[in-house]
Amino acid sequence: MFRCALPVRRLSSLAEKRRPDPFTLLAPHLKTLRTDLLDLLGSGHPALTEITQYYFHHPSKQVRPLLVLLLSQATNGLGKNWNLKFWESTHPAAGGRQDELDIPLSPPDVLTDYNPQFPAHTSTFRDPFVVTSDRSRSHRKPYPHNARPPSLSLQNTQPAPPTLHAPTTILPTQLRLAQIVEMLHTASLLHDDVIDASALRRGAPSAPSLFTDKLSVLGGNFVLGRASAALARLGDQEVTQLIASVISNLVEGEILQMKDAVQQQQSESASDIVKVKADTDRRRSSKHQDAWNIYLQKTYLKTASLMAKGARSAVVLGGCAEGEIWKEAAYAYGRNLGIAFQLVDDVLDYESASATLGKPGNADLQLGLATAPALYAWEEYPEMGELIGRKFESTGDVEKARNLVHKSSAIQRTKQLALEYADEAKKVLQEFPESEARDALEVLAERVVGRKY
Repeated sequence: MFRCALPVRRLSSLAEKRRPDPFTLLAPHLKTLRTDLLDLLGSGHPALTEITQYYFHHPSKQVRPLLVLLLSQATNGLGKNWNLKFWESTHPAAGGRQDELDIPLSPPDVLTDYNPQFPAHTSTFRDPFVVTSDRSRSHRKPYPHNARPPSLSLQNTQPAPPTLHAPTTILPTQLRLAQIVEMLHTASLLHDDVIDASALRRGAPSAPSLFTDKLSVLGGNFVLGRASAALARLGDQEVTQLIASVISNLVEGEILQMKDAVQQQQSESASDIVKVKADTDRRRSSKHQDAWNIYLQKTYLKTASLMAKGARSAVVLGGCAEGEIWKEAAYAYGRNLGIAFQLVDDVLDYESASATLGKPGNADLQLGLATAPALYAWEEYPEMGELIGRKFESTGDVEKARNLVHKSSAIQRTKQLALEYADEAKKVLQEFPESEARDALEVLAERVVGRKY
């Protein structure tokens, strides 16, 4: 596990000024990334288009797409397959990966996945469907079998020299990956707000409160479908498997969260009949450790998995192959950053006002969830275990749990744990060559643990 208790490195004010702001560095990309992906979400049904695009019109931290883009810049040119990936994306003879990414979602001879943003290439139901020469002609540019990248040319028996590190280059496939990652995150929000019965999201009415639960679920499913189609266009099997597994992880994390609450409640009831103090203490310690293990596993599945696998996928699309350290370092950075991100979220649930956080405070307690602050408070106040066991359901449980957290050192300990994960994320960046993007990734880790909303 990529985590250790190391102090966060402090830089002088002069060095601090020299380090790039990650959001400023990629401001042009971030400005258009979310608006451009709206073209992928168009539907022939206006109501569906409205709900699937709803969260994309609201402010977002954009940490996940920023992570993908920065790691692309930090590693492009390093992998042994970079020349091929770059050639596929830019060489006219290859058809250009950008053309491949932006073709209509369905071939013209398939009925019917109508998207108003790509209206010219999808058949409709208005006429009997018959085969025509125009319709049967492929809308994709054929791959030229006699055109090869320089490193694979039959005339070149020696491999082409490796391309130098290209820290300012982002490939079209990597830009699309950043959009896909944001789409998966937004789809999960549509579903989570139904599961959690959330009234607010980012300070505005949540999609379920505005469009109903049913439409929110359907909208989330639609976004996942469009993200899957876009994912297939990237043309990389490893990336497809990585990102597809994120969807599974999101579901597994939600089920684990629900199942854990039941298991804790059952075990707490069973402990009432245990009369031997030593055995009770042993069971309490074991349950506490189990609760921490489950909490960290849920945190990975529901939050860190998307960041970790998105980061690794960005590096793979840049040509890094199996056995090259860049893939492992990118995954480790994303994993640790994701866990730090969630730990800070858990602190903010206890510290921030509703207007600042964009959702009601103490939302986790209201949902019966024991996050890191509650687990730390349990160590200092054993009665917290009883509240956790019954999911804070009795009258006054939420207020009592909140007070125990604030009376204990739980908030500070959770912040320190987040700093440790962020510091380890910064540590693995030393595997990458020096670049502005690498410095920005270091700043991003510090911003994640220092945020107030």
